[in-house]
Amino acid sequence: MDKAEPAAMELVPAEFVSQRAGSRHQRRAHLAPRGPRFKRGSSRARLAIVKLRGSHANGPHIKDWLAAIAAEAGAIVIVPGGGPFADAVRSAQASMGYDDSAAHAMALMAMAQFGRALQSLNPALRMTASRSAISRALKDGKVPVWSPETMARAAALPETWALTSDSLAAWLAGALGAGCLVLVKHGRFEVPAVDVRDLVARGVVDPLFPRYLKESAARAWLAGPTDSARLAEGLQRPIFPEIVARDEAT
Repeated sequence: MDKAEPAAMELVPAEFVSQRAGSRHQRRAHLAPRGPRFKRGSSRARLAIVKLRGSHANGPHIKDWLAAIAAEAGAIVIVPGGGPFADAVRSAQASMGYDDSAAHAMALMAMAQFGRALQSLNPALRMTASRSAISRALKDGKVPVWSPETMARAAALPETWALTSDSLAAWLAGALGAGCLVLVKHGRFEVPAVDVRDLVARGVVDPLFPRYLKESAARAWLAGPTDSARLAEGLQRPIFPEIVARDEAT
């Protein structure tokens, strides 16, 4: 459930970034808890979600990312993209003509396939399909790799290609009460912040992502394929470009 994306990002004006940061902190101070908070013995008390594009399967950095994520075991969850497995679903739909409902179900399975491949590459990873399984894996000091079929179907999420693994990652962040979402994308993002609607227009995230990110109440960041060594620091303080919405500054 991934798609191609450009590397160039548009700079968000500095005055908007500073206004928006204050607005977000004020708004979040009044938010009620949205779900369970998973903690471990560190200064970072809230759960992080990392979305790994399936297209990274054929890149040279996937094991580096898994090692960096495994170093945060107990406080981080992987949402796998669909990658080549989802591409096969798209191709078969074009030739066979099955409907989007079937394609959606198959694309969820494609994410699970990529997740299973990731799990085989690092012993710290564990496949999970439910809140309770995610909680157990975190308590065991493991990294849950989310298999989305059961939870996504129970939530009756839209059965359309307009909902990709990016939106699913944002939805899961809300479902688990995670405070941080990192999207690992191709390209470099040398900007302090990017507007979520610009990302949609450029095809970097899917059209439903702004909705699910807003509902999640999580802060979201963009990381590049070579940023794995900076993950630990990025979970402690804002060093990656943040995904923001301009209307939150008003």
